[in-house]
Amino acid sequence: MERRKKMKKMVMLFLSVGLLFASHSSFAAGGPDFQEGLWEITSVSEMPGMPAMPSVKQNQCMTNKDYVPHSKEEKDSSCTVSDLKADGNTATWKLKCKSKEGEMDGNGTITYSKDKLSGNSVINMQIPGMGKMKITNKLTGRRIGSCK
Repeated sequence: MERRKKMKKMVMLFLSVGLLFASHSSFAAGGPDFQEGLWEITSVSEMPGMPAMPSVKQNQCMTNKDYVPHSKEEKDSSCTVSDLKADGNTATWKLKCKSKEGEMDGNGTITYSKDKLSGNSVINMQIPGMGKMKITNKLTGRRIGSCK
């Protein structure tokens, strides 16, 4: 049971940082072509050998200055984003995280198209007492209205 709790905590941290890369909105001077407003972002994670994880949804007001999804928990994360690049409407990044639950590193890609976004990331985790694990995360998003 303790192993499950530790795994769940690491997965939640991953979900937080899997969306973290976006909080660094300066990666593309021109920014992607998308519609500002309230967006619904869905994240689905998969881990080999683990039961299916439920999708995680959150709403975020996205603007030309803050146009990439990020979680509410990112302030509590100890992650560093590097190699953040944009080519047209596609952004790529790498990240590295350290916490008392373990270490993670990975990379990802996200592409925007007006009122939709899609992307993925791969995270490799090293959890004390549990060994190495890999998480694949798929992101989708859609504009659902105006910001409130």
